[in-house]
Parts: sequence; C-alpha cells; structure tokens
Amino acid sequence: MLLSILLQAATTGAGLAKLGAGLGAGLTVLGAGLGIGKIGQAAMDGIARQPEATGDIRTNMIIAAALIEGVALFAVVVCGFFIK
Repeated sequence: MLLSILLQAATTGAGLAKLGAGLGAGLTVLGAGLGIGKIGQAAMDGIARQPEATGDIRTNMIIAAALIEGVALFAVVVCGFFIK
C-alpha cells in the first residue's frame, strides 16, 4: 500500500522536480554572479584606497571568486542531476 502511494507520488511529482531543479540552477547562477560582482567592486574600492596593497587584494579576490564559482558549479551539477 505504502509503496504504491510512493510510486504514484514519484510519477506525478516529476514535473515539479524538474521545475524546482531549473529554478535552483537559475538562482545559483544569479547568486554566484552577484557575489563575484560584489567581490570585484570591493576589491576595486580597496585598491583605490590603498594602491600599495594591490597584489594582496587581487590574490584574495581571485581566491574568493574561485571558491564561489566552485560552489556554484557543484550546485548546478546537482540541479542538473534532477532534471534528467
């Protein structure tokens, strides 16, 4: 009885799962883009205020942007797994 209910819910909820996966992937890309943009903005402000710290600021900016992109890529892959 319980197995038939779960199977029925799985077949009818497939469209919602794909919708949720698509929304999740889209929100992930938007969030990553905004986050990397904020990092760039803050780095440019910091470089403008202290030009002698340009190398350190640039290094930290690249590391933070790479970490954000890594998390975003992982989230998109997970969402793409549910779309198939």
